[in-house]
Amino acid sequence: MSVILAFVAITTNLHEETTNISTPSIKRGLSSNASKALRAHGFNVMATLLQISPELFLSSPESTIFAIQDSSISNLSGHLPPLAMKQLLQYHISPSKLPIQELLKKPRGSCLSTLVPNKNIEITKNAGDKLVIEINNVLVSHPDVFLEGPFSVHGVLGPFSSLGLHDHIDQEWNFIDSPTCENFNQSHVLNSTNEMKNFVHWQRIIQFLSTNGFGPFAIGLQSVLDGILQDYADLSSITIFAPPYFTFIALPAPLLDRVVRLHVLPQRFAYTDLASLPEKSSLRTLLSDETLEITRINSSQLLVVGGVEITGAEIFSSKEVTIHGISRALGCASLSAPLQVKISFVELLEQKCCWPWGDHPYLLCLLVSREARITVN
Repeated sequence: MSVILAFVAITTNLHEETTNISTPSIKRGLSSNASKALRAHGFNVMATLLQISPELFLSSPESTIFAIQDSSISNLSGHLPPLAMKQLLQYHISPSKLPIQELLKKPRGSCLSTLVPNKNIEITKNAGDKLVIEINNVLVSHPDVFLEGPFSVHGVLGPFSSLGLHDHIDQEWNFIDSPTCENFNQSHVLNSTNEMKNFVHWQRIIQFLSTNGFGPFAIGLQSVLDGILQDYADLSSITIFAPPYFTFIALPAPLLDRVVRLHVLPQRFAYTDLASLPEKSSLRTLLSDETLEITRINSSQLLVVGGVEITGAEIFSSKEVTIHGISRALGCASLSAPLQVKISFVELLEQKCCWPWGDHPYLLCLLVSREARITVN
């Protein structure tokens, strides 16, 4: 379990903007107070998580945390890899302040948004006269464990999503079984990451990429997804150029974000749409200052995007999304705007790539230096 706790803390910190490294003091105080309250009620694992990684729980202006009992989390730890555990924890956080009295006002069948895009929780039982409420058929056993400012914490008997996945969970990122909320009240839309405004089913895309030979790129996309959701709240369709090999995962978060966004267009293009474009047409990407140029190989029908051949046309296609396979990743050299990256010497030594560079961090340093000005402490 200690490995999962450490990983959640590390992955949360990696997603922070480099210009906002520290957690605001008010949130540090809230997380410390909430952690003490959780420990007093026997929720030691959740208390530790909240203390070491407050950014995961307090990422929106308001939050309600549904803390899972220690025994249930311990049982889950043997079946879930760290990234899946992090997603499960986010599924137990709603971006609204909901003391028990507010929850009791909501009728059975009401849905609440969570920090997982397009995944809601549902009030399945509300016996207001007995102060009994269940969410996703799980009893809120410890209401109002902590109430302070815009944050609420309740204890629950178990996880809100049943997990019968066991050994198959390592490749299945869309594992949360959430209720269907056809009449979901849009007043509960998350303001900070805007997941309900975003019509693209990102987790299904990441799952498809993970299980169809594009695992490294799927990991990169998952890592920067929060920032994309914030910057493109109303995105209704996309085109992704997916490379089979993606050697940029170990780069600093700001640079990885730029590389991934270069592979995504904020508009759906079928292969025939791309083929009908004039030679050297420019395609807008999620990297606002960069476009991709469409060309053809020797005036043939084989298309090249950003200097890289499209080798798999429409390997995935839906009303909102098209994914085209490309022969290799779109290169970092096409990123014209240098980044200011502050990194300690120890962190620099720990930045190792798993692919061509093996255990040679200095080669990675040379790659990063092409696109970023590195300040070594």
